[in-house]
Amino acid sequence: MFDSSNPENTIDQFRDSETISKIFVLSNKHSLTLNGCKNLFTTLPFSTETFRLIASNTETPFALVVFPGRVIPGQFSAERFLSAALSTGAGIVYADYYELKNNIPFPHPLIDYQYGSVRNDFDFGMLILFNKQALNDWVNNSNHSYKYAGFYDCRLTISLNYPTVHLNEFLYSAESEEQSDGGQKQFEYVDPKNREVQLEMEDAFTNYLKKIGAYLKPEFQSVKKSNEDFPVKASVIIPVKNRVRTISDALNSALSQKTNFDFNVIVIDNHSNDGTTEVIKKASASSVKIIHLIPQRTDLGIGGCWNLAVHINNCGMYAVQLDSDDLYADGNTLQKIIDKFDSSDCAAVVGSYKLTDFDLNEIPPGIIDHREWTEENGRNNALRINGLGAPRAFYTPVLREIKFPNVSYGEDYAVMLNISRKYKIERIYEPIYLCRRWEGNSDAGLSIGQSNVYNFYKDKIRTFEILSRQK
Repeated sequence: MFDSSNPENTIDQFRDSETISKIFVLSNKHSLTLNGCKNLFTTLPFSTETFRLIASNTETPFALVVFPGRVIPGQFSAERFLSAALSTGAGIVYADYYELKNNIPFPHPLIDYQYGSVRNDFDFGMLILFNKQALNDWVNNSNHSYKYAGFYDCRLTISLNYPTVHLNEFLYSAESEEQSDGGQKQFEYVDPKNREVQLEMEDAFTNYLKKIGAYLKPEFQSVKKSNEDFPVKASVIIPVKNRVRTISDALNSALSQKTNFDFNVIVIDNHSNDGTTEVIKKASASSVKIIHLIPQRTDLGIGGCWNLAVHINNCGMYAVQLDSDDLYADGNTLQKIIDKFDSSDCAAVVGSYKLTDFDLNEIPPGIIDHREWTEENGRNNALRINGLGAPRAFYTPVLREIKFPNVSYGEDYAVMLNISRKYKIERIYEPIYLCRRWEGNSDAGLSIGQSNVYNFYKDKIRTFEILSRQK
């Protein structure tokens, strides 16, 4: 187990189990002495050195690792972990748990591991059983030494030859030492202060892709130009449902764009019933640029709305995103995006955005520019993270060929991964978009269950994408 604020409390919970042979405490204190435990000195809990230390000190067939925090094992939980490992030949076993908040337990279910569960923030919980032989195989075959990506490299490597098994049982209670960050955790991978961590994660993941034959060299297909006579050069695409508070702002932002080309604004009003439809009707009556579509179908998600927009004859050569509660940073955003298309053989352009509250005041972490993206390795590293940025813009003929999945979460990620498999994606690193975070966002205040659904789906997207790249 890792040293925590109250290690004795956690240790006492494991002493009585007949399955536990020895207890080790991983600590950055040389002088730490705990009754009946051996201290293993380490300064970085998720480093290669630490997990090699775990492997070398494990004299039994399995090691049950307790991650930093307070963990209370459930009834015969160690035995249940062991039984699952013996039954399946797993290299790693993890389980659901109860999350303690002010000592009150709340169910914290996890999701099944799949081939595409390669993001470095995959949640294994705080109690993980490792197969000793699997750990040894990793030690013997890993020639990298990471300060931060040791566990990530270890579990990716183990997954090459051993199953990773999820027990859908609540086998322990836990209180993490991590504190709530107000929703900033999802942006850790683009925070400049975490740059060294992310470079290590990228290196470990790139090596993994090479091992499984899914790594792509920086060689791109040329974008075949269409002979179609498009009505305008660009279309701003706004899918919307029940955004009466924000849709006027989005429409005004789109209409205020100053360009040297013709553009229109295609609004896909997905059967709003809060007054949004009336706002759009009024705006479209005042501007010939606005095309107001209400789908005949009632089963469309955001992806389906995008498909409808880009397949009508009104759609321009380029389709540019604007979410119904967001804004372009100024009147030059659309021109900057199309200039990037005109100067490059690319199928998509992705900008940078600034996070704001509803009133457009900047909120932490501020500018999200995805500078982790490189032309050499961006499309490989994209499989490790949860998004590519905004606003996203597409060459319409490519988008018509690929098509969005008809869902309302992860649809953009799926399309961008598909495009990046073949074509170059260009980036704009200055903030050209304002992304509002407020209670009306589709990802605001998600329950554990809904977050699990979303994460499982994105892992499934990664599974399909990795299999396609291997071909």
